[in-house]
Amino acid sequence: MEKVILAYSGGLDTSIILRWLIDKGYDVVAYIADVGQDDDLGEAAEKARRIGASQVYIEDLKEEFVTDFIFPALKANAIYEGRYLLGTALARPLIARKQIEIAVREGSPCVAHGATGKGNDQVRFELAYYALKPDIKVISPWKDAGFLAEFKGRSDMIRYAEKHGIPVKATAAKPYSEDSNLFHISHEAGILEDPKRAPDESVFSFTKSPQAAPDRETRIEVHFKDGIPVRVVNRDDGTVKERPLELFLYLNELGRENGIGRVDMVENRFVGIKSRGVYETPGGTILRIAHLDIEGIAMDKEVMRLRDMLSPKFSELVYNGFWFSPEMDFLMAAFNKSQEVVDGVVYLSLYKGNVTVLGRESPSSLYDQDLSSMDIEGGFNQLDSRGFINIHAIRLKAHHAILEKQGVWPMPFMKK
Repeated sequence: MEKVILAYSGGLDTSIILRWLIDKGYDVVAYIADVGQDDDLGEAAEKARRIGASQVYIEDLKEEFVTDFIFPALKANAIYEGRYLLGTALARPLIARKQIEIAVREGSPCVAHGATGKGNDQVRFELAYYALKPDIKVISPWKDAGFLAEFKGRSDMIRYAEKHGIPVKATAAKPYSEDSNLFHISHEAGILEDPKRAPDESVFSFTKSPQAAPDRETRIEVHFKDGIPVRVVNRDDGTVKERPLELFLYLNELGRENGIGRVDMVENRFVGIKSRGVYETPGGTILRIAHLDIEGIAMDKEVMRLRDMLSPKFSELVYNGFWFSPEMDFLMAAFNKSQEVVDGVVYLSLYKGNVTVLGRESPSSLYDQDLSSMDIEGGFNQLDSRGFINIHAIRLKAHHAILEKQGVWPMPFMKK
């Protein structure tokens, strides 16, 4: 029997796929990635064994997720289409990396996943597989003609589950799709496919509503070293967190209580389809605002300008599944260089869905208080500004002369 490593969640789709692969003659090893999702992974593992998995791996990837994926994305100020913090997209290459590692360990020539043929995740998983192990065989049932002929809808899957004794948690309580990890939770499809329909408060599970958040602000400090958060201090109760995972989970807790990190948007999928997503990213939202602010005082102007030109491309690569690519290696090296001596502390207020910067300080500050105040001359001679302006005006004067020569008047009153 050919062995296949299946990325398994314990849900209806991957449970059906597990049994379907067994029916096709495969020896199925179920692999469960723990990226901080709010699921009973032990129960999922037991379910996989009952269905027929020959072996089950539960891999704790939470620390790696924070240090190897979330923090590098933070350095890039990654955000897709100006709003989405890439919570699902960042987890996929990590999950795929460990899946390939297990395939090599088990001597398996095949991996399988349960992503559909019209979403982003199929691309993210499969590009990662091929980048890490080019000779891997990928089984993607939702792009298999036989599978699609057998399962035309959810009712077919439920009947198949009943036939094979697969436990199903079918409920109408959540008529939409969810995907969660320690960075965020996404809600999409089902009732949310109507873009004008506001999500009911019951949709949200990571964050309190801003209206229900405390009527008192929470004041915190976020300390950075080379663009990475290394310490969080709650200035109200003295709590201090320094380990990456603990630090991030604590920010999630503070963000959740204060109603921070909700986004409702229509985005462009890589496959060309528009989709509506409702996201909750509490800790990530706090960190991004803090990181942008510390860069303002500690990052060189021209370096920042170049980095800001590259950030949208980085975000697009993450979203589209090109984490393991030569262009990503290039961008990551540039971002790491840009973050050298981006050090200091940002002081924040968290209050009813808002993250407000109260102040910042940095040992590598490029802000010269004496120079900016103009109370003293410092190294800035104001007389030099005349030549500075004259040089920049040459191009504008030349453009005006060309327009005048062609009879195109920039202002009507100038016409002779």
